[in-house]
Amino acid sequence: MKTGTKILTLDNGYHLWTNTQGEGDIHLLALHGGPGGNHEYWEDAADQLKKQGLNVQVTMYDQLGSLYSDQPDYSDPAIANKYLTYEYFLDEVEEVRQKLGLDHMYLIGQSWGGLLVQEYAVKYGQHLKGAIISSMVDDIDEYVAHVNALREKTLSPQAVAFMKDCEQRNDYSNPKYQQYVEVMNKEYVDRKQPSKLEHLKDLGGDAVYHVFQGDNEFVITGKLKSWHFRDQLHNIKVPTLLTFGEHETMPLDTAKKMDQLIPNSKLVTTPNGGHHHMVDNPDVYYKHLADFIRQVEAGTFNK
Repeated sequence: MKTGTKILTLDNGYHLWTNTQGEGDIHLLALHGGPGGNHEYWEDAADQLKKQGLNVQVTMYDQLGSLYSDQPDYSDPAIANKYLTYEYFLDEVEEVRQKLGLDHMYLIGQSWGGLLVQEYAVKYGQHLKGAIISSMVDDIDEYVAHVNALREKTLSPQAVAFMKDCEQRNDYSNPKYQQYVEVMNKEYVDRKQPSKLEHLKDLGGDAVYHVFQGDNEFVITGKLKSWHFRDQLHNIKVPTLLTFGEHETMPLDTAKKMDQLIPNSKLVTTPNGGHHHMVDNPDVYYKHLADFIRQVEAGTFNK
């Protein structure tokens, strides 16, 4: 497949920005988190895998409502009801795959993207050689309990009380509240500072994020609060890599449960890695990924 940027026109008329890097016959489609995040932490994925001695063509894209892709007017209830759904974003992955002509590929997803990988592997698993779930659990309740415990461990009781009061009053824009959020971000999300994943100006995606997540990574007020997928994990039949940071927002205890329930899976962790551990510790992250792909290609994964 040709490298570089390609704009896809979806059947619904909207446009998605895609970009392909690297060379070779192995194809990896990369899904970003958020939702409403963007592709940026995948920009060097092909280079990182090549450093590990593996040639992989990596295709990344911005989901609808994110960065370089079209951003619908979600203030219109009809548009929001149609496109701000799990079903839309799952089927968007499949349409991207079809329009790019990919098949027998690997699919990697970070955070929200890891949710989509789980659902895609169940619904469209026949198109996959392997699935990589990066920093995403199968049960949001366990995530919420974990991040609340992290907040109480990291911040003073007074700070936690202040944050809870802001949350009860829906005062998320409070500067002091946002300062505490940033403390948590630097400890558990982007441990490598200064973060590479920042812009001078907000470039969109907030509308999608707020509907599904809420204001920040440490409080869920949106649709995600009711997402549970544990009863479907046994239907993931493809080789699956679970990769988590050792110092992140997602609970490793839940990852261990997932490893037991997915029929052909392996759990690996990244030392000193936060939620974005592909940026915090890329050498370890991409070694795990390269080893997984090599083993699946050779038919030796979990043998």
